[in-house]
Amino acid sequence: MAAQHTRLALRGMHCASCVQSVEKALSSVQGVEDYTVNLPDRSADIEGTADAESLVHAIEAAGYEATPMDEDYGEAEREADEAQALKRAWIKTSGALLVGVLLMGGMLLGLLPELESHSGQLFWGVISMVTLLVMWGTGGHFFSGAWKALRHHHASMDTLIALGTGTAWLYSTLLVIWPDLAPVGNRHVYFEAAVFVIGLVNLGQALEARARGQASRAIKALMALQPDTAMLIKDDGETVEMRLASIQRGDKLRVRPGERIPVDGVIAEGETWVDESMLTGEPDPIHKVKRDELSAGTINQSGSIILRARKVGGDTALAGIIQQVRQAQNAKPSIGRLADRVSAVFVPSVMIIAIVTGWLWWHWGPEPKSAYMLVTAMTVLVIACPCALGLATPMSLMVGVGKAAEQGIIIRRGEALQTAASLDTIVLDKTGTITEGMPTVNHIECLGAEWDADTLLGIVAALEQGSEHSLAKAVIQAAQTKHIVLPDAEVPTIVPGQGLLGRASSHHWAIGNNGLMKAQQVDMPETVEKTMTSMASEGMTVVMVACDRQLVGLMGIADPIKADSAAAISRLQSMGLNVVMLTGDNRRTAEAVAKSVGIQQVLAEVMPDEKGGQIRELQAQGHRVGMVGDGINDAPALAGAEVGFAIGTGTDVAIESADMTLMRGSLHGVPDAITVAKATLRNIYQNLAGAFIYNALGIPLAAGILFPVTGWLLNPAFAGAAMAMSSVTVVTNANRLRLLSFPRHARPDTEMDITQSEHS
Repeated sequence: MAAQHTRLALRGMHCASCVQSVEKALSSVQGVEDYTVNLPDRSADIEGTADAESLVHAIEAAGYEATPMDEDYGEAEREADEAQALKRAWIKTSGALLVGVLLMGGMLLGLLPELESHSGQLFWGVISMVTLLVMWGTGGHFFSGAWKALRHHHASMDTLIALGTGTAWLYSTLLVIWPDLAPVGNRHVYFEAAVFVIGLVNLGQALEARARGQASRAIKALMALQPDTAMLIKDDGETVEMRLASIQRGDKLRVRPGERIPVDGVIAEGETWVDESMLTGEPDPIHKVKRDELSAGTINQSGSIILRARKVGGDTALAGIIQQVRQAQNAKPSIGRLADRVSAVFVPSVMIIAIVTGWLWWHWGPEPKSAYMLVTAMTVLVIACPCALGLATPMSLMVGVGKAAEQGIIIRRGEALQTAASLDTIVLDKTGTITEGMPTVNHIECLGAEWDADTLLGIVAALEQGSEHSLAKAVIQAAQTKHIVLPDAEVPTIVPGQGLLGRASSHHWAIGNNGLMKAQQVDMPETVEKTMTSMASEGMTVVMVACDRQLVGLMGIADPIKADSAAAISRLQSMGLNVVMLTGDNRRTAEAVAKSVGIQQVLAEVMPDEKGGQIRELQAQGHRVGMVGDGINDAPALAGAEVGFAIGTGTDVAIESADMTLMRGSLHGVPDAITVAKATLRNIYQNLAGAFIYNALGIPLAAGILFPVTGWLLNPAFAGAAMAMSSVTVVTNANRLRLLSFPRHARPDTEMDITQSEHS
């Protein structure tokens, strides 16, 4: 059985301890090769041969609920379930807080009877039953979660809440039945504290869930680009509306004006203008005709077309982007591993601290010892918050990756977000990165009367046919534009990094750079060198053409510099980064291009197989290097750098080798990505520091460390509120990343296309 990807929606998972329990359950399933469990998203992604049924069974055996995410239960169904769960959480919160307020208000105003009388006992007995019903109705999930955890020999946040509130209710009920357990005047019951804590924790979880929904806005917006249905053209010509999951490769689909393209495919009939801004950032519609390729999620703006499906379901480019964003959000960067280690022992440690606290108050506390013991132990259990620790890293990562996606930056590896924040050097490939990657033949210099410009252009184009090199494409395009009839040519011999050798029009030809000419012993007159220097100083790449070892022509090929390259490079330099240009072009041409965009350091005449070595050399000097490129020959350098940035308009090989893909093709994506990375890392540090400080201060205060000096003890209800708000604070702080702004000139016209799609 081939390895497959399975995605599960999880329920009942609240803290880092829960995550570890689910991970342990998944690791025990035969056939699981890799897995990630996302606490903020309440999901798990699994790779391997294990079937969904086995995975669900293992998770349910660990005490949690899981549902496979497939065509029958997708994001829309899950979102509807979460909306219902949030509504129930608000109802539970209201019920618990209402009862808590009534009890606390009655006690503060002296409206409730004392336990000393028989009627008082009867009254509080009724209250005991009422609070038990309220606790089960509004907080039953805490108790059932704690019971499941106990059955599977682990502890979680549910354990702490259930122990704290359950102990308070049990003590209070025993005191109602046997008032003599405490001396007269110290017979305090804590029913209001128990329901208040449950109400406040429910409130915190409801606010957290609401904030989590906002945090996942980017991924939901990407998914909203996928239409739910497509118009299938049957063999008899009838058009029927079908669920997208039913569409297969090879199917013919009708796409009407204004509709989104449902799958990746080619136009079989018709022509139209297509808005591809969600993929490329290009604000202007692109004209598409028969046999042109279309991508899922783009918008058919004008004509009615028939599309033949080539990639469907999870194989489309849009599905790939969504999967990459999810994988990055699910990643566990090294900064979060400390929190994981602490979380692994957090709940058991808190339980031990609560027991020790109770024991100390029982032995050395004032009367009534039992009341002080109960209050302090309960408060320690309630105030401790494993959720804040568990959410600190993944929550920031989720929002940061989503914010990057809104800017057209697809992060393929979550760890890269942390690494990008520490880069000090950015290496830029020239062609297709700084320049448009669409060179044109600007000048042909004939060095003799035997060959004219059009003849040379035709011969070179004939020899270059079939080449994927950008310079070769420029020559072929120039010949086609001039309607030059190409002569017959033999299949040439490619000399990597130098050019080609071939035979055409009964002559031997060498076409390439100075290195090839030297290797072929072609003479280089001094006047020619001056001409080449002049052409190179204008930013042209000079291609030399030799016939039978005689230099007969020079071709000046220029690649226009992207309009925003200089501004993007200036941004990088203003951020304190050293910017280097790396190219196989000759030094004069490279320096001319570098000068025009403000780059000081140039590594020129670098062979394709040497680019990775140049990156390693910079790293050996102590630099942390980010590499930006778009071509096949950039792949080793992209893979070898600390962070590889692939231009989204580049080759698949380059994109696969990179850590981040800049979908919009603009260099502004690099400073944008680094800005997001630094902000996300700073946010993670803030969340972790806040979670650690909260627990480091809160637990001693709950244990009564200030009582000997001030006579003050923390009320359990306030402890519950603090615990609930600590998680909300982490989630809210992470959501601040959504407010991250970028320089105005860095934002394409289509910046908000992804997020606006939610409402389209």
